[in-house]
Amino acid sequence: MAEQQSSSFELLDTRIQRWIWTEGWTELRDAQELAVPVIVNAQQDVIIAAATAAGKTEAAFLPVLTHMLRDESALGLTIYISPLKALINDQFGRLELLCESLEIPVFPWHGDISSSLKSRFFKRPAGLLLITPESLEAMLCNRGFAVPKLFANLRYLVVDELHAFIGSERGKQLQSLMQRIDVAIGRKPPRIGLSATLGDMRLAADFLRPQGGAAVEIIESKSSGGELKVLIKGYVDSVPKVDADEADEESQSKTSIAQHLFKTLRGSNNLVFPNSRAKVEQYTYALRKMCDDARVPNEFWPHHGNLSREIREETEAALKAKDRYTTAICTNTLELGIDIGAVKSIAQIGPPPSVASLRQRLGRSGRRKGEPAILRGYSVELALDDKSHLLTQLREGLFEMGAMVSLLLEGWFEPPKASGLHLSTLVQQLLSLIAQRGGITAGEAYRILCESGPFHSVGKPDYVELLRHLGEQKLIQQEGSGLLLHGDKGEPLVNHYTFYAAFSSEEEFRVVSGSNTLGSLPISSAVSVGDFILFAAKTWCVEEVDEEGKTIYVARHITGRAPPFSGHGGRIHDRVRQRMRELYESTQPINYFDDVASRLTVEGRQTYSRYALGQRQFVRVGSNLLLFTWLGDGANEALAAMLRGRGFTPFVSGPAIEISGKNVDENRITDYFNELAAEPAPSPELLLFDTFNLSQEKWDWTLPDILLKKSFASLRLDIAAAHNWLTANADLRPKQG
Repeated sequence: MAEQQSSSFELLDTRIQRWIWTEGWTELRDAQELAVPVIVNAQQDVIIAAATAAGKTEAAFLPVLTHMLRDESALGLTIYISPLKALINDQFGRLELLCESLEIPVFPWHGDISSSLKSRFFKRPAGLLLITPESLEAMLCNRGFAVPKLFANLRYLVVDELHAFIGSERGKQLQSLMQRIDVAIGRKPPRIGLSATLGDMRLAADFLRPQGGAAVEIIESKSSGGELKVLIKGYVDSVPKVDADEADEESQSKTSIAQHLFKTLRGSNNLVFPNSRAKVEQYTYALRKMCDDARVPNEFWPHHGNLSREIREETEAALKAKDRYTTAICTNTLELGIDIGAVKSIAQIGPPPSVASLRQRLGRSGRRKGEPAILRGYSVELALDDKSHLLTQLREGLFEMGAMVSLLLEGWFEPPKASGLHLSTLVQQLLSLIAQRGGITAGEAYRILCESGPFHSVGKPDYVELLRHLGEQKLIQQEGSGLLLHGDKGEPLVNHYTFYAAFSSEEEFRVVSGSNTLGSLPISSAVSVGDFILFAAKTWCVEEVDEEGKTIYVARHITGRAPPFSGHGGRIHDRVRQRMRELYESTQPINYFDDVASRLTVEGRQTYSRYALGQRQFVRVGSNLLLFTWLGDGANEALAAMLRGRGFTPFVSGPAIEISGKNVDENRITDYFNELAAEPAPSPELLLFDTFNLSQEKWDWTLPDILLKKSFASLRLDIAAAHNWLTANADLRPKQG
């Protein structure tokens, strides 16, 4: 490295400069050059946005450590917050040798760390603390009175994988923890967010510093990736028999895809994303069996959240090993920045959860200089017969994948959704704040958490209603002096180790038909009587929902195409559906589709043209009516809720809303929509009047009904987009054809 060419290099501590030389660096990367002068004086909130393995960690820690070394007698403390224990272990491995030479202690902190190391930190809280939000929550709860002293010399708060927190309950918890630390020490140490590039970095800035995002410096790496090679392969499965076993439903395509993966991936390191844990197991089993049958060493390993830590680490170690080749079949557990080395390619089976997710996954490939990033997509469509549903004829899944790849190639990805109320986590943080302080007044808790904190969308009337309801449930109580304390039922909940996590594990509902229990199903959407669910490769109509008993009572129902009512996959954005429509209306071939996918594209476009979907919105399919909106899931679910409120039986089906019933009249629906367009957007309470299973988050069960509806709507529905669509289409009368 030519020192005179890098002013940022000159700003680093001389011992860190020597370390950079020893590591053989020839230059600082662009994000590092830009970050060092902004971070080194600890006066600025910063987001460093760059692709995986672009040097974000060093861009943050080299100036952070330089600042800490300016006064070695009072190093101070930097807290690094990670979404994963595995990332903490990775960063500890990366920082340990450097920090040892600088005599700066590093404390990895999670459930697997010894109590003796933690005791050393409490005796001298200085250096680097690498911690998860849950462990930080436990520290604030259990050592609340010591927090001002523990964090008195806090220099920086560093948040890794910032994009993974935004819009989630865990993210809202993280914002609250950082706010509570600021309040405890009476100042605002700078926050540094490390993130993949997002669709709107200003939203990320507002997340990092709520109500102060405008002052956050955003450093975006300009180093573009190398060449990207994309191939989407199409497959056609025979139509499953009515009584087919669920395990056999995709056997034809699964075998073909596994054979292609076996042929193309052996002899290199790769990641395969099949979109569900069950499919991870199925593909791993099939690929391992192929290795056995061919009498070759196994190269295929599973990785998902239900596996033990030891099994996951075994897969990660296999990917990093230099003496063998490994392909991991995984869920989004390997999307984040765990160090697994470079992989040659990414395989995506079925549409990804989002464009942003696909981009994050693809960031693992093409990291070696001169090597392209490689994406292979696999799309499965059903063979057509005289009973094929219209969406099957449209080849919807293939067009969804094509739209996502198209947007990825243009550099677009979904902006983070950061507008939810997250009242579930507000309850947790209120209980935690009471534990930290040993009691707190209602007014002070409101100022910390809402007025100047991350829950600033919660107004005083809703806050007062929440406190009243928590008091009725004996989760909190108010003593004569006005202090809020834990109630009889609140105290044991806060004292249990499960309290520290803001998110809940996915709850499953028993599915019962008559006297037969069909099994259990994770349900992540609101459910109403008359909705349809897909279970055991059959369609069922919901007859009754017992929320307390976590049971759904169903009756067998024959429809051409059932809605995917389990919790797999992501929330599809409006822009993806709009791009799908553009692909349908185009006559140009999609150059990254193989021959089969291209043939299926022609079929889909012919269907789109035959039904005149460019000019009409209503199409009758058997006894049902399809309303094509080409909106994202949030807006479509809001429109479906509006229809449900008028006695219709709708469910969201991709780019359309399917309305069940022979007597469904297009003119009635249009008249109703025209009425709604002339009125203000409906309130969540009205929209979700007769809807079940709204308790999606960990503490939703504590909310009064009106606040539960508000919170659910803010997280799951896009009422504004739905109402805008109604306004834009108010004068469109249904056209017969």
